[in-house]
Amino acid sequence: MLQVLQFSKYQGLGNDFLLLDGRSLEDPEGLFGLTPDRVQRLCDRRFGVGGDGVILALPPREGGELRMRIFNADGTEPEMCGNGIRCLARFLADSDGDEAPRSWEIETLAGRIVPALAEDGRIRVDMGPPFLTPETVPTTLAVGEQGLPVGELEVLGQRLAVAAAGMGNPHAVVPVADVAAIDLEGLGAALEVHGAFPARTNVHFVQVLAPDHLVMRVWERGAGPTLACGTGACATLVACHRLGLAARHARLDLPGGPLEIHWDEASGHVFMTGPAEAVFDGVVAPSLFDEDAALPAAMAVAAPSSAPVESGSAPRGGAGVAAIDCATACVNGCLRPEACPSAEARARVTALLEGRSLDDLVALAGESLESRTRGRLSRDAPAP
Repeated sequence: MLQVLQFSKYQGLGNDFLLLDGRSLEDPEGLFGLTPDRVQRLCDRRFGVGGDGVILALPPREGGELRMRIFNADGTEPEMCGNGIRCLARFLADSDGDEAPRSWEIETLAGRIVPALAEDGRIRVDMGPPFLTPETVPTTLAVGEQGLPVGELEVLGQRLAVAAAGMGNPHAVVPVADVAAIDLEGLGAALEVHGAFPARTNVHFVQVLAPDHLVMRVWERGAGPTLACGTGACATLVACHRLGLAARHARLDLPGGPLEIHWDEASGHVFMTGPAEAVFDGVVAPSLFDEDAALPAAMAVAAPSSAPVESGSAPRGGAGVAAIDCATACVNGCLRPEACPSAEARARVTALLEGRSLDDLVALAGESLESRTRGRLSRDAPAP
């Protein structure tokens, strides 16, 4: 089916994402049709748009204002992303014309997260409390006297002292004397898939310059080396504080720039403050999703297998029929073609596409993009 996909690209400290707005759509996940292969095509920096991930803004399911889904560049779906949710908040403010003070209650796989637009344009995010028990990270490392999972792991012939913390997603934190001298490609990739982390892990090497000033490098699960990781910065501050290396409030310098992290003693919540900026708006050429075309070798990343059918949801296929979340269960093809829950919505989209030329559809998308861009420029214009 011909697809005209409108997106906005945002970056937070160089960690960049493609934002898709489906809040007003009846079946946004079905209409976007994002399979792992398509996410890889979008995120490829030579054959696609380029990005560290794709973020969907979706209608809420559990009483929040909206729901966020995020996909890594390899097509896998992480629980949360700190830089990503800052970019989503900035995108929402730009799209809806919101000004500070404004906050959003956003449902994620890591629970409800609340980013807020500050007066200086930065985004402050209440990331909630960290997870510091092995089963919640998850990790096989045992809790040490510092109050979080710690241990020595052998990686590529080296013994590394590792601490683990969760921010809704798993993180391995490795304090080092010189972060610039670390073999990030080798050690990061090996630690990501180490047996001590059954769900794989993000990896962070950190050098302590002062109790309130840390420097770190990032290897993200499913993405590799990135310029920044918001949840990783939070986990790194928490781990370093528990290890006696850092204060509760510190600046963390990442390759893409600094983040301000505060682990509040009273609430136990971790707060992250940092920038998020618009890069550009665009429309994806339908030919990018030509499923008959061979995947270029540079994009040939093994896609994960289909996710299991969701449980606990109201049936959408009729009485006595188990529910299917088409966006996750049908990534490799429709599981119920004789009674597809998304068939009606797809039929409406097909009728729309068949009734308009590609030029018409691009023009419609362009009008929406122009409106958003004008609003953003108006917001950023200096006061007279």
